[in-house]
Order: sequence, then structure tokens, then C-alpha cells
Amino acid sequence: MKKTVLVSGGAGFIGSHVTVELLEAGYDVVVADNFSNCDHSGYEGVKKITGREDLPLVEMDFCDAAAVKALFAKYPIDAVIHFAAFKAVGESVEKPLMYYKNNLVSFMNVLEAAQEKGGVNVLFSSSATVYGEPDAVPVTEATPRKPATSPYGNTKTMCEDILQDTVKASGGKLRGILLRYFTPIGAHPSALIGELPRGVPNNLVPFITQTAIGKRECLNVFGNDYPTPDGTCQRDFIDIVDLARAHVFAVTRMIKGEMKQPCEVFNVGTGRPLSVMELVNAFEKVNGVKVPHKFAPRRAGDITAIWADPTKANTEMGWKATRTIEETLKAAWAWECHLAGK
Repeated sequence: MKKTVLVSGGAGFIGSHVTVELLEAGYDVVVADNFSNCDHSGYEGVKKITGREDLPLVEMDFCDAAAVKALFAKYPIDAVIHFAAFKAVGESVEKPLMYYKNNLVSFMNVLEAAQEKGGVNVLFSSSATVYGEPDAVPVTEATPRKPATSPYGNTKTMCEDILQDTVKASGGKLRGILLRYFTPIGAHPSALIGELPRGVPNNLVPFITQTAIGKRECLNVFGNDYPTPDGTCQRDFIDIVDLARAHVFAVTRMIKGEMKQPCEVFNVGTGRPLSVMELVNAFEKVNGVKVPHKFAPRRAGDITAIWADPTKANTEMGWKATRTIEETLKAAWAWECHLAGK
């Protein structure tokens, strides 16, 4: 019998790619989203890629406890992957209560419904932001977490703690995995789904592609005086499809009962640092287009360098990032051209 995975926030950038990989791995998927930060194009793109016109879609707010319980009652949910959260760092500083209320309440509603149902596996979408400015790189899962630099980051830390405490107290009714993402970029190779920010992008690659296609005049590179080889920040940029595949490995690990502990933590990254300017230069080279850019003052909250040690995910989950940065940046450009009708 097929297993069913609920993907909360499943119409967004990461959620849509994860839904594709789950369907292609043979899972049944229920997509739930309130479309507060995306439109229906991601969901429609998933149906085109997979040929699944019957893909269930539930429009709902996960802050509505009754709606969450009704969702769990309607479908035979074996696992839930929780993406439904606000995610703009700057906005979280301006509107902390909005972020705490939405991100914490929505996740607690999911956990409460999962616990009541029993036997549900919970995968939480966490972030490398929990490591702050690390004392040493690369970071492992044992690297100490540091105080968050924003309310958004703090919600990730708090949700990690909430999941671990709930699993511990559940008496075996719940299992959990925390996936700490590094920097997801790119788009599906089909160019039918990708990152679609509303308004001015907060993330680097959409700003690069929008500048290259002429939507933006110039890319600001924030800071060129960091203690790195070229003075720009270093990050672990991971292809969105590789990241999505990691969710399939994690869900399968939970459902098959292969976990070593009731709640596990994995870094999901490539293990390779790349600077902002290295990424810009690689994009220009692989796509044959220019990205007008200038250096701007450092941005508050940006850390110098962080990248993953993905050994644990490689060895214990059997997952590894395989797509090259060239493949990733080609896909990102193809998606931007698709949006522009080119």
C-alpha cells in the first residue's frame, strides 16, 4: 500500500520541488497551502512535470487548529513535511509578533494533530541559520547552535526544540527529523517550476537572473571586504533538486523505521563553499550573459562564511548532492527565461 505524505506549504519554491520528487519516488502526496507567499503556478507546474492531474490540493491556514485536525482526519497521512512558515529575515525584524505567531502556532498545530493521530513521522524544514556565525567551518550537526540574529531565525531554533521535546514526550507516537538547509538555489530542469519571489527578491540567485534579463538595473553585492579569498561572503549553495531528494531519503528513513534515534538532525549541503562573486562569475560564464553589478556596504546580519559538512547525511541517509553548480545555474536561467516567455 502506498504511503501518503502531507506537504504543508507545498506550493512554494521548496515545497513544489519536494512534491515532484516524492511523487516520482512512488509516494502519494497531499499539498496544502494558503498561498500567502506564492501563487498556483508551482502547483500547476508539479502536475505538468509528473502528469498527476489528480494531485490533492487543500487551501488552508495551518494556524487554524480545527482545519489542521480536519485535514489529518480526511487523509491517511504517514508523514508530514512542514514548510508552511513566513521566511523573510528583514520583515521578521519589523514584525516579530507576526512571525512568532505564524511560524510557531502553525507547527504546534501540525504536531498536535500528528500526535493525536499517532504513528505520523514529522520532517521539519530547518536552516543553517541556527549555527549563526560559526567558530569553525565546515559545520557538523554537533556544531553548537548560536543565538539567532532575527526573529525568523529564532523561530527555526524554537521549532527544532518544540519537535524534539514533543517527540520525546510522545511515547513513540511521533518520530522526527530536522533537515538544516544551507542555501537552496536553481530550478527544476524542466523549467516548469522554480523560485518566484514576490516583489524585490531577498535571495541572491533570483536577483542575478532578474538583473541578467533586464528586470533589475544592477545587482548589489553586499560587502567586498570580508576575510575571504575575494572579499565576498561564502555560502554552501545547494541545487533545489538535490535538496528535494534529501526529503525523500529522510521520509523513507522514517517510514522504514531505519532511524537510530526518535528525533534526528541532518545538514543538507554540498560541503563546498562558493563566494558571491564566484557564483556571479559562474552564472555569466555558463549562460553567456552579463550581470551588471556593483559593490555595496555590508548588510546587517550577514555572516562571513558558512558551509556544511554533509558526512552524516551522506553516510547515514545515503543521500548526496550530485548536481554541479553549472547545471544549477543553467536551470535558474532557463526558469527566468520561461517566466519571461523567451
